[in-house]
Amino acid sequence: MIYLDNAASAPVLPEALEAAMPFLTECCGNPSSIHAQGRRAALAIIEARERCARAIGAKPDEIYFTSGGTESDNMALRAAALSGRRAGRNRIVTTAIEHPAVLNTCKALEAEGFEVKYIGADSDGFIDMAQARELIDENTAAASVMAANNEVGTIQPIKEIAELCRKCGAVFHTDAVQAAGHIPLDVEDIGCDMLSVSAHKFGGIRGAGFLYCRRDVPLEPLIFGGGQESGMRSGTENTAAIAAMGKALEISCGNIARDTEYVRGLRDRLTRALLEIPGSRLNGSASGRLAGNVNVSFAGVEGESLVLGLDLRGVCASSGSACASGEEEPSHVLRAMGVPGEMLKGSLRLTVSARNTAEEIDAAAQAVRETVETLRELRGVKWLT
Repeated sequence: MIYLDNAASAPVLPEALEAAMPFLTECCGNPSSIHAQGRRAALAIIEARERCARAIGAKPDEIYFTSGGTESDNMALRAAALSGRRAGRNRIVTTAIEHPAVLNTCKALEAEGFEVKYIGADSDGFIDMAQARELIDENTAAASVMAANNEVGTIQPIKEIAELCRKCGAVFHTDAVQAAGHIPLDVEDIGCDMLSVSAHKFGGIRGAGFLYCRRDVPLEPLIFGGGQESGMRSGTENTAAIAAMGKALEISCGNIARDTEYVRGLRDRLTRALLEIPGSRLNGSASGRLAGNVNVSFAGVEGESLVLGLDLRGVCASSGSACASGEEEPSHVLRAMGVPGEMLKGSLRLTVSARNTAEEIDAAAQAVRETVETLRELRGVKWLT
């Protein structure tokens, strides 16, 4: 099997699994308990919080553990919106290419009376900064712009957006789920007020994530109960997954420089091979994207059929965001980028990691070519070679 769906969920790092194992086997203590096993679990959470904070240049008390990126996004946007409303601000600004965790939270806030404005994107997937400057003003409660797009990998100018928000007093949140562990992130340098992370994108275990929230930014809980996470996220902590996340983020961030060069080389090798297939096009910027992201469309095929055909050939891939799998509608990201109609439904996302090899990349490219040709033949689509 050739695994090229790392943006959906990356393999668990051995060191992360090792950090988790004691809390899956020998230590069953609740971190809120005061006996020895409870204290051991609590200490593991403290250490993980410190690791996560160091990885993004934050302070430990600014890290709130959650179940993952979706919960973190919801928590950030709702808190910022409600705080803004109390200050007389009623606008939420986001982009047309955000993850559904942000877009659907914005829809819910819109139903509660907030005005939501969407920044567009160009053909490479970069957001329209002129539009951002127009929309982010003194009436804006919060703006949310992802650090790197989950479908096409485009890296956004979040530092510039943070500056716009700071000037008008709006809270700035960035969904860094795809970026964390893959590009350097320093919250002080970025200037963001909130930042969302999910463990399973960089070698942690599914079911853990965190929200960074700057000390002076109001935060409100989504979940009420026993008061864990300083009263901001009640519920018994997932000690094993949290411990694994702290270790995985520490290792991933420490290896960014080394891994990026290697992974980018594999990405470019794969991109060149795929674009040799007639009727193909690259979606997103050729250079300003995550090192491991390849998103290519093929005319005359359906993305879901392409993914299933590749699966039969031993290649794991995605037709877009894994969180929207099963959707019949074309990608909202590609639509916002103005991708031509005949290419909208034939998109393929392949995401490379440092575990992949050049031999795997070549084999995967050949599998894509064969699958595209087979699907076109089945549909009676003639394509010039």
